[in-house]
Amino acid sequence: MNILFTAEYDEALIEVIHGLGNVDVQGWAKGIGKLSEEELISLVEDVEVIVTSYDDITKAVIDAASQLKLVFCTRATPVNVDVAYAREKGIKVLFTPGRNSDSTAELTIGLMLSIARSIPFAYEQLKQGNYTGRKETSNQARSGLKRDVVWGVGPQSPYVVFKGVELKGRTLGIIGYGSIGRRVASIARGFGMQILVFDPYVSNIDVDSLTTKKVGIDQLLKESDFISVHLKVSKETENFIDKSAFEKMKNSAYFINCSRAAVVNEADLIEALRRKQIAGAGLDVFSTEPIPEDHPFITELENVVITPHIAGATTDVLTNHTKMIIQELDRYMKQEPLLYEYR
Repeated sequence: MNILFTAEYDEALIEVIHGLGNVDVQGWAKGIGKLSEEELISLVEDVEVIVTSYDDITKAVIDAASQLKLVFCTRATPVNVDVAYAREKGIKVLFTPGRNSDSTAELTIGLMLSIARSIPFAYEQLKQGNYTGRKETSNQARSGLKRDVVWGVGPQSPYVVFKGVELKGRTLGIIGYGSIGRRVASIARGFGMQILVFDPYVSNIDVDSLTTKKVGIDQLLKESDFISVHLKVSKETENFIDKSAFEKMKNSAYFINCSRAAVVNEADLIEALRRKQIAGAGLDVFSTEPIPEDHPFITELENVVITPHIAGATTDVLTNHTKMIIQELDRYMKQEPLLYEYR
């Protein structure tokens, strides 16, 4: 079996993949980057299986691969594969659902903590030399008192400037209760949060408990202190969170998005942050990526924490999807039913 392997992977497991066939490691798998359509066409003539993360598997690439039977995309959705044409040709398309669910859920909670407690803003101020003391600063206690470690209690002290809110006792609204949404809820419960869920495709019996309740979208928006979106992009979800949604949120609410930028009207979010309609936002995705250097999130707004689309960027994710690749290729060779075929 000839395998073109251009996906990122766990180096400790690559030898197992080599044992499954004649493996040609190229592109991103070698640290080179995404291959062009022409480069892929030159590599696929006798290939039976393509394993990729980001390369575009187009109609032209599929036509050039006369022996192709399987395309394995190591992502939650194979957006870079012409799935419809592959099906026409009888080629199965596989994906890796859940490979980065824990990673994304943890970054979601990280953004919640970061914006609620002003962690990156406090860090930036210290790195710029603000709120710091001189080398000769003395912090000796006065006679009869214990040593005090307060940095100051005036109106411009960090204790006042960066005063935030706790997660405990607050309500987290989760929009989309799939693999990632459920993991976010699980972690949030550990902080003592109450969970509201909006997901028309999940039944109440799978959600409702002492800490979690399925509700309508309006109730979630009005009652939540934190709102986290975990939606796939579709006609129904594009711009799902817009001006009307922000108007329903509490002025003290924080908005988090580690899913896709397309589910939020970014212009409306910017305006809501400018007007302090909501308290702040934590974002890992943007309408244009990389985010432009003159974007308001960078140059203007001080109530937003941003990261450069790194929710799934952990070594554990590579281990997860490499194990999924090994398992699925083994099942394919044994002609067993495949677990991760994209429907």
